[in-house]
Amino acid sequence: MIPTRTTSEHPDFVALVQYLDGELAQRDGDEHAFYHQFNNIDVLTHCIVTYIATKAVGCGAIKTFDPTTVEVKRMYVLTSQRGKGIASQLLQALEIWAKELGNKRCVLETGIRQPEAIALYEKNGYYRIPNYGQYIGVENSVCFEKLL
Repeated sequence: MIPTRTTSEHPDFVALVQYLDGELAQRDGDEHAFYHQFNNIDVLTHCIVTYIATKAVGCGAIKTFDPTTVEVKRMYVLTSQRGKGIASQLLQALEIWAKELGNKRCVLETGIRQPEAIALYEKNGYYRIPNYGQYIGVENSVCFEKLL
């Protein structure tokens, strides 16, 4: 696996996010529009695309949440590549970058209908916290944090 730091303008990042949005639209149904409004990739400047050989297989990003915290965004691995540890390696690469930028904590939101994502984050040391920001009171949302 080769993680490559980039921005949201990278064509492989854009393509992977399109796959992610398609999968989330199926899982979330009518609620997808609510979540989609918070996932504008134009504001993401710290993105990672991971490759196997020359094929882009996964992506993720971090964005500033507060002065010492980043929010993990747009995590995705191609369905054909799941179960190989790529998502954990990608998440760890994002955490390393977050620490390099001086952050002390990562937060993130995922959905109840994404049990694989919940398992990934718990396996990687994230613990559930009360829903924050726009996710307060949203029953489908689950929020997590990890101290770096």
